[in-house]
Amino acid sequence: MKAIQFKEYGKPEVLEIVDIPIPEIKPRSVLVQVKASGVNFADTARRYGQYLAKTPLPYIPGSEVAGVITEVSLEVTDFKVGDRVVALTEDGGYAEYIALHESQLIKIPEAVEFNHAAAILGQGVSAYHILKTSGQLKKGDTVVVHAAAGGVGTFAVQLAKIMGAGKVIATASSPEKLELAYSLGADFGVNYLEENWHKQILAYTEGKGADVVLEMVGGDIFRNSLKCMAVNGRLVIYGRAGGQETKFDPAILMQRNVSVIGFWLVHILKDTKIFNESVRELLESISNGKLKLVIGETFPLEEAKRAHELMESRQTKGKLIINP
Repeated sequence: MKAIQFKEYGKPEVLEIVDIPIPEIKPRSVLVQVKASGVNFADTARRYGQYLAKTPLPYIPGSEVAGVITEVSLEVTDFKVGDRVVALTEDGGYAEYIALHESQLIKIPEAVEFNHAAAILGQGVSAYHILKTSGQLKKGDTVVVHAAAGGVGTFAVQLAKIMGAGKVIATASSPEKLELAYSLGADFGVNYLEENWHKQILAYTEGKGADVVLEMVGGDIFRNSLKCMAVNGRLVIYGRAGGQETKFDPAILMQRNVSVIGFWLVHILKDTKIFNESVRELLESISNGKLKLVIGETFPLEEAKRAHELMESRQTKGKLIINP
């Protein structure tokens, strides 16, 4: 089978297409023909060797996988050949086939496309738990979603509304991206490249500020976010796309009883029940039309390098998908 692999850390150029044996399934496992694999910032961090967990070499990226079961071991009883399934895995998604343990699998409703199913696993589930579990979103809260036209952002704008947010404020780097956020339900938009953008948020909220802020850049974006927090506000950090160390005066947290909370999806994955329930809820929201999927662009396996380049350029909208 064909797969994308890197044998050293570095820029997108280290990604290469290789021919390797189709994986052999182990007890209680299945073989899945991959129809869609999501592209994430975590994939680029792994490629640079900067991920929170160690990345072994050689490495096949891809943690979000949707496809069709082509083989099952004798011990598997809940799944059969031909089932459409989705799974989150440590690696191996950028390939034509992947072997997965049955405990990782969730069946895809007939109304949901493979691309859409793969899109929710990392960024969709992250947005869900950033808002609900870490952000403790309450009905009527004002939510700020940074990078609202991105993968997590497009989910977060919609899920905040579904969960009962009073107002959703989107930030992005261009009018076009803000228009996308508005189309997904955002009530107000701010270009975070403008000076003192946080003052626009304070003005919009009549000085109250935001109850929940989703932040993944760091640096000035983080510091200015703290300036527009409501009393008892929660700022959830789920990435450091800016790649820089962020320093701030903790006294600013005391002024409004602000909490800064870290989020890493890995810890959600450790509780299979919680993870699977959130995936099924997201799949149901897609099926009933409440959740709109924004697929920015799709790529054949051979163009994984281009997918990584586009993601790092920050010029993309929505979710990037590889179709092996």
